[in-house]
Amino acid sequence: MTSVAEGYPLPMTSLEERPVVARSAGFGDLIIDFDDRVLEPRPWTVAQSRWAAELLRNAPAGPVLELCAGAGHIGLLAVSHEPRPLVSVDVSPVACDYARANAERAGLADLVDVREGGMEEVVAPGERFALVIADPPWVPSAQTGEFPRDPLLAIDGGDDGLDLARTCWMVADRHLLPGGQAVLQLGTAAQARQLARELRGVTRLRIRETRPFARGVLVALAD
Repeated sequence: MTSVAEGYPLPMTSLEERPVVARSAGFGDLIIDFDDRVLEPRPWTVAQSRWAAELLRNAPAGPVLELCAGAGHIGLLAVSHEPRPLVSVDVSPVACDYARANAERAGLADLVDVREGGMEEVVAPGERFALVIADPPWVPSAQTGEFPRDPLLAIDGGDDGLDLARTCWMVADRHLLPGGQAVLQLGTAAQARQLARELRGVTRLRIRETRPFARGVLVALAD
């Protein structure tokens, strides 16, 4: 990894007066900038971007929504291959700064609207999307100590690891266009089955396909 390229200012939070060391990582054919306050892009999650791009080829007309976007890499890579407007949402101001800088670096700034805040607050009730990408924290709170290098905000999914995943599922249910789909990242197939049981009859979305990987699982949701 290398330091952030010249010309891309280092995001700062209002509570921090001193700069932190920024890093860069390859993600597919993009270069993504981040620092230790933001979750480092996981190479395996390129598969989420590729699946999203695959689904976009036959998706209804409309934009893409990315929830728990972090540095923005998963959504950016998806729309770099299948161009659509992208709304990128994260509660962390540092992550949002990086998402904007990474969109600029990728030449996609004109397509990307980065929104800082809770996903249920910054997506308007009437907004509809052709595809939702979600990468929520999915580590159970009791296990977050196993990952000391990762920012707690980016990995702590609550008691069972599914607090934010439930919210992502419900937000996708409310905001997907007819014929749209969501690609949700989780830690295990067991977590996916648990969510499916809990939310059956509560939302119109169902798991249509599960793809397991060594470090997590991806599920496609549709009605």
